[in-house]
Amino acid sequence: MKKREKKKKKNVISLRINIMFFVVFLLFSVLIFRLGMVQIVFGDDFKREIERKVEVPVNTSVPRGQIYDRNGNLVVGNVPQKAITYTRSHAVSQDEMLKTAKLLAVMINKDSEEDFKAITQRDREDFWIIENPNEAKEKITKEDEKRFKEQELSQEEYNKKVYDLTRKRITEEELHSFSKEELEVLTIFREMASSIALTPHIIKNKDVGEEEFAVVSENLHLLPGINTTVDWDRYNAYTDEDGNATLSSVLGKITTSKEGLPQDMLQYYEARGYSRNDRVGKSYLELQYEDVLQGQKQIVKNYTDKAGNVTETEVVREGKAGKDLVLATDLEFQQEVEKIIERRLGAMRGGYMDRAFVSVMDPNTGEMLAMAGKQYVKDKDTYQTQVQDFALGNMTTSYSMGSAVKGATVLAGYQEGVISPRDVLVDRPLEFKGTPTKRSWNTHGFGPINDLFALKRSSNVYMFLIAMKMGGQQYYVPNGPLSVDKNVAITKLRNNFNQFGLGVRTGIDLPGEQVGFGPGQEPPAGGNTLDFAIGQFDTYTPLQLVQYVSTIANGGYRIQPQMVKEIREPSMNEGQLGPVYQDMNTKVLNKVNMKDEWIDRVKEGFRQVVNDSQGTAYSSIKNKQYKIAGKTGTAQALYDGPIQVKPKPMLWNLTFAGYAPYDNPEIALSVVVPWSSTDKTHINLDIADDVFKAYFDLKEKRANDEPSNDEKDEEAAE
Repeated sequence: MKKREKKKKKNVISLRINIMFFVVFLLFSVLIFRLGMVQIVFGDDFKREIERKVEVPVNTSVPRGQIYDRNGNLVVGNVPQKAITYTRSHAVSQDEMLKTAKLLAVMINKDSEEDFKAITQRDREDFWIIENPNEAKEKITKEDEKRFKEQELSQEEYNKKVYDLTRKRITEEELHSFSKEELEVLTIFREMASSIALTPHIIKNKDVGEEEFAVVSENLHLLPGINTTVDWDRYNAYTDEDGNATLSSVLGKITTSKEGLPQDMLQYYEARGYSRNDRVGKSYLELQYEDVLQGQKQIVKNYTDKAGNVTETEVVREGKAGKDLVLATDLEFQQEVEKIIERRLGAMRGGYMDRAFVSVMDPNTGEMLAMAGKQYVKDKDTYQTQVQDFALGNMTTSYSMGSAVKGATVLAGYQEGVISPRDVLVDRPLEFKGTPTKRSWNTHGFGPINDLFALKRSSNVYMFLIAMKMGGQQYYVPNGPLSVDKNVAITKLRNNFNQFGLGVRTGIDLPGEQVGFGPGQEPPAGGNTLDFAIGQFDTYTPLQLVQYVSTIANGGYRIQPQMVKEIREPSMNEGQLGPVYQDMNTKVLNKVNMKDEWIDRVKEGFRQVVNDSQGTAYSSIKNKQYKIAGKTGTAQALYDGPIQVKPKPMLWNLTFAGYAPYDNPEIALSVVVPWSSTDKTHINLDIADDVFKAYFDLKEKRANDEPSNDEKDEEAAE
């Protein structure tokens, strides 16, 4: 019995062992089968997955195009500078970045006032939490945790609640407990943290010392993502010892690498392949010609593994520097014009007169040979008065131009059929019921005069009578009513003035041009219609004034002013311009709807203004040898400047619009000096006279300096 039980027990154990071995065999068989499937069937797929490379295209900035003047002199260029950059991989952690930042802080100086000023309170809070994890954890109580859990938040929402509350409970003392060394680490870390994955981000590119550059270069293997390279910075070659740059306000500015793309144009630039930290034009010429100055960015493909680490880099397209701009402006002449304004304005400055403008244009091509403006401003801190560049004021500020626009009034009279060339009208004080007396500057009037005399002597009454006729009042009745249809007269005058560029945008290749005041505004009384005819109602910019006189000078073609003469390909040879990419051809905006003989008649009137002994500019413009023609202007205007004063005083705007030589015009200009306390000064004419002289003197000097044909042949032979 016992033997049988033993045998039975032994058989059971054997069966169990066999079953166990069988199960183990089955498991190993399944495992081997699965391994075989992985190796044989899916082996290639898994191998490709492990070796998978992700292509990530990256745009790398190239030097910006340079700006030259019409004679090939460099105006705005790029100066190379050493730079230290950081390229963040997808897989890098916050702790790894911080470790790199701490090591880099030992090698470079990143502790300038500008660096520390850029640190925000949020930066300090984030950095304090990273550097003090235990203290940060203690900021959250068990009650806080319980309250958050009761709200049934997701893990992400819970973490955010905890983080926001932690930041809120950091004390001011803790936020300002960082040492200078820790702040230096923070300045580096914040730059690294704000970078875009796989896109080089500048950590430092100003004042990188030779030793800094060398030490970082030697230790790149210890600094993941850090690299040393050569960057560029923008500079103006025509900058004086006080830091004032010629034409700086017109040239415009670019953003810094820290500013990057403007927020309001972020989508626009990103859609065109820009990176967020790219430097772009943010005002005037730099902005207007951004698409050509920016250049062709280098495209690099970074190949990353599954973990996001860069395993390989391939250059897909080589970068190409931006195209260069050649200005229509002559910088040597521009500087002379600026000196003239400073000298004349400085001698007269006082009271409310704080600015002056000169626009100089080739009336045949529209090329802006010079656009200068100066303004005296008081420093808010030192209260010292300084002169600043205000060239932009030629297109962004407007003024009553006075009698300088009377050429347009006469031509409008011809066009509307209310007068004809040589018509005689009586210049006398005009007395109307309920309206102040309207008269010329000559108190008793000039008597019977024709159109040429009216321009030469700047008759107001002749222009008043033209406006009255346009408004339906054909005859003046002493002490009778002024029964002008003001709307009809103003509309006719404005439509004709617009043909010359007065009251409309000139079309200059700069953003932000203003149109002046007037269009759409109804005059409150008929007397204002008369004021319009002598340039004392609507306001115009100095740029509009030079376009107007250029239109008369060239025989009736309104030409678009052009700051840029041509666009050039970047040159491989320093100091030499590249081939022409685009010539900015002359653009005729419209031909005035007037007979050539009418325009010639007004041109003769302008000639007499300067060259006839009775002309209003005869005694002030001395350089008659240049055959100058033009029209003077004096307008009473309410002060509208920076000085806060009540009531605002009535002052005088002094203007001049002219060209030379009158028989073959090659230069046209406008001079505007607002807010003089007297109409007896001739600063406007003095400036005009000096500018004409500077232009022709420079032209003669260059002609004399030019080598003769024999000398050119000798140079060619050599």
